Amino acid sequence: MLTADVRFEGWTTEGWRRFLALWKPRAHDGDDTRPRGGVIAIHDGGAIRKLLHTRTGRLAPPPRGDALPALGDLATAHHASWAIGAKLGALDEVMERFGERARRGDDMTMQALKLVTIVREMMDEGAIESWPRRLRGVPVPSALVVDRAIDALCESGRAVALGMFQGGELWTAFVARRRGTGFDVIAGPDELRPAMGLLSGDWRRDYRHLVRVVEERYAPLSFGCFADVDTFLDLQLDARPGAWSRAVAVRDVILSPIPAAVGLALGLDGARYAFDRTRGLTSQIDALGVLDPLLSRVRRRLASAAGDKDLSALLGFDPLAALRALLRR
Repeated sequence: MLTADVRFEGWTTEGWRRFLALWKPRAHDGDDTRPRGGVIAIHDGGAIRKLLHTRTGRLAPPPRGDALPALGDLATAHHASWAIGAKLGALDEVMERFGERARRGDDMTMQALKLVTIVREMMDEGAIESWPRRLRGVPVPSALVVDRAIDALCESGRAVALGMFQGGELWTAFVARRRGTGFDVIAGPDELRPAMGLLSGDWRRDYRHLVRVVEERYAPLSFGCFADVDTFLDLQLDARPGAWSRAVAVRDVILSPIPAAVGLALGLDGARYAFDRTRGLTSQIDALGVLDPLLSRVRRRLASAAGDKDLSALLGFDPLAALRALLRR
């Protein structure tokens, strides 16, 4: 996914912290007392040998005579939002298998997919466990599928950009330029802000200045996503049908330009909302249930017509659903 000579520029500690905050798991209610961090337990099958909390550090394991606690109970006891359990030597086995399968020509995408596949295998074998299983049922895509999905979003010689605004200013930004099969530049907000000039305070107009700077400095845009940061964060956890398509329609989120795969996904999201609304109305007036099977057939035909142009069809799973699962506490 990244070229051998990839260049990072325009990043400060604050800029990087803000960008990472966009993908941090969180709750809707903003409750600061909610569980945070995770617990990692190394056990020998009968007792926990080592216990670590990602926020508070090392913990005292339960006495050896006690039964091995369930991961969910372990997370609750230590006020954690997730937990991982691994048999003694399981992590060494992960690296052994990775060493056997890795090849000199593997890029970062291939290496990451091989590592994820190995961890999935060991979870199926019971050597590694996790709680909760947020991505249960999400298949591991092949490297070819990932490459096709990236091609659908950004062609070689073009760039993708994310711009988040708050209080009339550019809060954070991310730009990736594609060269060949990988991205050779990853740029942050500090490389872009000075060249944007004087802003109006209305991000719906100011995003054009960000697009101009990106295209002047890096490459023509293949895909751009721009929004108020609070709106973007709320949409990540919004599972209602049509949430993203409504936001784009009323310009709470601006996608410019929109690749065909993303446009098709938004169209299907809007169609899903329309069908759910129609189904709700027909359930009140169609006592015999004649219309509901008809609507379901139409919906399946629309989804089938999307074919491999839709990102969900390319990957084999809904990427937004997977993102919501990862971000929700």
